[in-house]
Amino acid sequence: MQIKKQKILFIRLGAIGDVIRTLPALNAFRTASKDCYIAWVVEEQSESILKGHPQIDEVILFKRIKWQNGLIKPATFFKTLNEIFFFLKELKGKEFDIVLDFHGILKSGIIGFLTGAKKRFGFTRRFSKELNFLFNNNRVALPDHRINRVEKNMFLVDMLSKGLKLGINRSRAVFPVFDEDKKKIDIFFKNSININHKPFLALHPGSSIKTGYKRWSTEKYAKLADRIIKQYNAGIILTWGPDEHETVLKIAGSMEQKPVIACRTENLRQLAELIKRCSMYIGGDTAPMHIASLSGLPVIAIFGPTDPVINAPYGNKMNIIIRKNLVCSPCRNRKCNSVECMKQISVDEVYQAVERLLPLC
Repeated sequence: MQIKKQKILFIRLGAIGDVIRTLPALNAFRTASKDCYIAWVVEEQSESILKGHPQIDEVILFKRIKWQNGLIKPATFFKTLNEIFFFLKELKGKEFDIVLDFHGILKSGIIGFLTGAKKRFGFTRRFSKELNFLFNNNRVALPDHRINRVEKNMFLVDMLSKGLKLGINRSRAVFPVFDEDKKKIDIFFKNSININHKPFLALHPGSSIKTGYKRWSTEKYAKLADRIIKQYNAGIILTWGPDEHETVLKIAGSMEQKPVIACRTENLRQLAELIKRCSMYIGGDTAPMHIASLSGLPVIAIFGPTDPVINAPYGNKMNIIIRKNLVCSPCRNRKCNSVECMKQISVDEVYQAVERLLPLC
């Protein structure tokens, strides 16, 4: 397919981890086809990881949270409808040639269809949701077996890019960083990191508010960090995101050794820059884990209920997943009261993974 100098729209609205796992597809395509215009429609929570991205010509914000709130209030209902109408009108006016719908739901299908693009790539009925397949005229069938989410996204790009050499760029992602972001992380490392403690390991114990079932206990993180510092004289940096500061304070307060609590990161770019400066990453199945693995860091991923095939850290052979193969796992039961899949993972198991990987860093 001839794709030179085409206007292409990527659609992956959220969540943050899924947007991050679409970046390798962007990297592979952009590296192979440098003269296309690439835009990306994204929702508010993931905008900062795409804003200023060197491989994207335009970031188009779909204001889901604002519009959702506006539509439920009588005072702002019609104003919100008007904003949505003009958003769609402007989107169509951009005259995209090709749409790549990585999201595969009704909303993303409608957005792609209303662009008026003649070629709209998505997944077949079996691999999409909410009748999304009806809105796309080029449909990709995936393998019968489960595959990593990064590989799923790559199938879509492969279909569009037949004949282009994408292979060497399939397992990495580019994360933008502004000068002010870099400066903030420079200051943090200069003022907070003891250069006599090497290597530096990032421990990210938190997860989003809705995914508490993915978290290993703070007590075990504290014991693990103490052992690493004692044995390797390493620096432990406790990284955190929104609503996770109390978690890292609790871990630090339970430790015998002294870790470093990361500075507050104002956006995903700063968190990515901080993580990339470490030698290893340890944490659960979260967006920061995917940032670490797609940046080339060795990752020790502590998995509970999530699928270890679909959600595995991607892009680095030096990754280890620690999990328990229970009858009930994987699952998506956010109301699980026992969380045995996390409770049964011991400090010894994770520490043994550190012993395997750290000498290679």
